[in-house]
Amino acid sequence: MQKVIKYIFDMKRLPFILVLLLIGIILTFNSMGKGFRKNEPSSRYDQILRLVGRMLTQYHYSPQKIDDAFSRKIFQRYLNELDPEKIYFLKQDIDTLKKFELQLDDEVRGNQPVSFFLEAGKKFDFRVQEAAQFTKELLTTPFNFNVNEEIELDGEKLNFPISKAEQRERLRKKMKFLTLERYADLLEMREKNKGVKGFEVKSDQDLEKEARERVKKLMDRTFERYRSKFTNDDKFNLYVNAVTNAMDPHTEYFPPVDKRYFDEEMSGRFYGIGASLQYDDGNIKIVSVLTGSPAWKSGEVHAGDIILKVGQGNEEPVDLTGYTITDAVKIIRGAKGTEVRLTLKKQDGTIKVVSLIRDEIVQDETFARSAIVKNGTSKIGYIYLPEFYADFERANGNRSYLDVAREITRLKEEKVEGIIMDLRNNGGGSLYDVVQMAGLFIEEGPIVQVKDKDSKPSVLRDKDRNVLYNGPLVIMVNEFSASASEIFAAAMQDYNRGVVIGSSSTYGKGTVQRNLGLDPNNAFFVSNSDLGTIKLTLQKFYRINGQSTQLKGVSPDIIIPDQLEFQKIREKDNKDALPWDEIGKTTYSVWNPGYDMKTVVEMSRRRIQNDNTFRLIKESTEWLAKQNDKKFPLELKKYQEEQKAIRNTRQQIESLIKLKDSLDINFLAGDLNRWANDKNKQERFQMWLKLLRTDIYLDQAVKVMNDIISLQNLAKARKK
Repeated sequence: MQKVIKYIFDMKRLPFILVLLLIGIILTFNSMGKGFRKNEPSSRYDQILRLVGRMLTQYHYSPQKIDDAFSRKIFQRYLNELDPEKIYFLKQDIDTLKKFELQLDDEVRGNQPVSFFLEAGKKFDFRVQEAAQFTKELLTTPFNFNVNEEIELDGEKLNFPISKAEQRERLRKKMKFLTLERYADLLEMREKNKGVKGFEVKSDQDLEKEARERVKKLMDRTFERYRSKFTNDDKFNLYVNAVTNAMDPHTEYFPPVDKRYFDEEMSGRFYGIGASLQYDDGNIKIVSVLTGSPAWKSGEVHAGDIILKVGQGNEEPVDLTGYTITDAVKIIRGAKGTEVRLTLKKQDGTIKVVSLIRDEIVQDETFARSAIVKNGTSKIGYIYLPEFYADFERANGNRSYLDVAREITRLKEEKVEGIIMDLRNNGGGSLYDVVQMAGLFIEEGPIVQVKDKDSKPSVLRDKDRNVLYNGPLVIMVNEFSASASEIFAAAMQDYNRGVVIGSSSTYGKGTVQRNLGLDPNNAFFVSNSDLGTIKLTLQKFYRINGQSTQLKGVSPDIIIPDQLEFQKIREKDNKDALPWDEIGKTTYSVWNPGYDMKTVVEMSRRRIQNDNTFRLIKESTEWLAKQNDKKFPLELKKYQEEQKAIRNTRQQIESLIKLKDSLDINFLAGDLNRWANDKNKQERFQMWLKLLRTDIYLDQAVKVMNDIISLQNLAKARKK
């Protein structure tokens, strides 16, 4: 134990309060582990769930009482996870399983053996076998797409079918919808290729049959994977996460294989597209895109996209319905320089095929970088920070705050009149680094408050009175700016140090998690264990003004309509998210920026309000969001009309968000050949700059900076 504690104190990256918290956890868990081994559960499943339950109860930041109410919540959640579309289970199955509804809290506490997920799994497997036979028969007969009917695809709006007839009707409509999607694509392809030499023009009947055959292949693969790959271990992992996610969205259980896979992904060296994936309601969803990767370079792959198909070059694409994350990654990755084609379902419901060339994914392209924007007589510095990274293993490794400090110094040498800090899509990272980075822009003072469930808040401060940069500052954020990004933006806003510009609010993640292995023999300190790992929410962030960043995020000083505003992607859109609250404010001195902040905000507000482009973006994105919240037609003509309208609107938005007149933005002199020895990296670096030149949101940030510079110059002139 002494060695463990010594190791913790050597972890200079952790704030002191977190060090004390982890020591408390380790000491308690070491004691708990000894007692636990005296009364070890009879099965591995029992052991894992009991350990998870104890950790949730004793150390989660805001633990729910594990009682009958919690049991009901897990019961419903797990069944919905098994059958999110409500097309397999019958109401009678749910009624039969009701005997477990008030017993799951006892399973979590270890008072009775784990059995619910096994019984639910057996019923699920049986219904899946029935559905497999029915869909096989169903897909032998042509569908009539001239009938006026529709389908509800949102399982949350449905109840489990009360009869086998109702269940089969849902399956029929689902198969018809899947066939309709493919049939419409084939008709469109035939129309586009009429007259093309070598293209075979097929009849409507042949195309409908081809569409059904494709759906049959898809469903055969899906049911085969249910039979052969959806094991009891997989069902148990789903069950445990139904328990952990009921506490909050960021508390998760990783089985050993998934944790090892996660660690391998973090190493950052493989040939692929550079996108992180997750399994979500039967889909493979992109959760993040690595800066500099083929996916990022394309500008067409975004977090929230669902990967429907993956094709190797010109080969027939493979439908990913029913695929696991690991299986999907295997076919997305491949040899360097080879082509992979992704069929993506965008968040607005449109379908898009994106061709990418696989490349080595490396971490050094995710570090801070800068550029210079010339606008009229102004010379403005721009810094992009994709995450608050920190190399914990090497003393001289990259740290985000040090890299940002270096970029600031370089920009000052270029005599820029202001700096724009771009934190869009920055999901957070090192707490230590964000505190240090904020200190580059202010004198000594508090940056953020951190609170665990039992103690008073501790204040993390910048203790260096030196200010590296004291000029005008604009911070760019969006819906995916989270955690540490929100801490930085909030601190700059509270100090009146800079102007925050972006979507109506940031993501709203104000909680802290740590990975703890389920290993009593190692005092639960090691993050990897044969029983798995739990990523546990231990703390909560608060602004120095006392308000939490949880749920509400940070509301920018200047709000710009964007294409994600009406999509339900923020923390507040998750019903299990922890609530917003506030604590006492700290003492801090507001910065005197040398200009009137209200004047800058009003100038920008009028400019955006009078810009027809942003009005159209708002109207179009709001309309697209509504299209996802209604039933879908199963009549060909109506379906085609709706898809055409959606496609046209999406194309309009893509056109609107690109500047007509490019920004004058260029590398710093020392970066012109930053990766001269790596052609691919250099090309990606140049592509990054090319995309910035047509960035309509960066253009608005530049205009705000020009307003600030003009006001400061006016104030100086008046003093003379």
